[in-house]
Amino acid sequence: MDKIRISAVSYTNTKPFIYGLQHTGIIQKIDLSLDNPSDCAQKLINNVVDIGLIPVAATLSLKHWKIVSDYCIGAVGPVNSVFIFSNCAIKDVRTLQLDPESRTSNNLARVLLKNYWKDDHLMVMKDAHDYAQSTDPHTAFVQIGDRTFGKKAKYPFVYDLAEEWQKFTGLPFVFAAWIANKPIPHEFMEEFNQSLKFGLDHRAELLRELPVRTDFDFEDYLMHKLDFDFNPDKLEAFHLFLNYVKSL
Repeated sequence: MDKIRISAVSYTNTKPFIYGLQHTGIIQKIDLSLDNPSDCAQKLINNVVDIGLIPVAATLSLKHWKIVSDYCIGAVGPVNSVFIFSNCAIKDVRTLQLDPESRTSNNLARVLLKNYWKDDHLMVMKDAHDYAQSTDPHTAFVQIGDRTFGKKAKYPFVYDLAEEWQKFTGLPFVFAAWIANKPIPHEFMEEFNQSLKFGLDHRAELLRELPVRTDFDFEDYLMHKLDFDFNPDKLEAFHLFLNYVKSL
């Protein structure tokens, strides 16, 4: 069998999965690349890879796709790495600048603005120059991943988008799922799932490899803030979110 081409997100939230893939025999059967979420999605859309840990919203750009794992990048309540940062309350924001590395979180912000905060009339900007550097008091920005670590204390208004989604829907949120764009042998997927579980079961060992930070708690993040099981509640949230995105 040819190697299965896999793209995974390069952020800390994926490190348990990467640890599992790199410390089990499946590493000999895959061609693994680490990418930012948008590039990960584009590789699957362009058929450069066979499986991707892709942002949920990217499935809307695929003709054929299937969830192929029991695990995901999710959260039940605050996730502590997906935010809107702002100098003013959300009701006073006039311009929201989107994260160039994100698909799902940008759309999640737009869904919440329209349906939860009831403000879908402000200007939403893509590809803003220095999008996270604006000093305008009424401009906010979405930011995801490791670039948010230690940043909460720097802004007077900070909105954790997974937490806001749960307030809105009562459901957890799924940021990314393992998606295939073609049939994958069942035997491979069973071994793949076992490797992902191995990584999750060995998060304590992984944590010892991570750098020490005084402004961010990696143990709390990987053990508690992130929730990796793709259970029925997350599947419900997955499809509900896609329906909201379609109506934007």
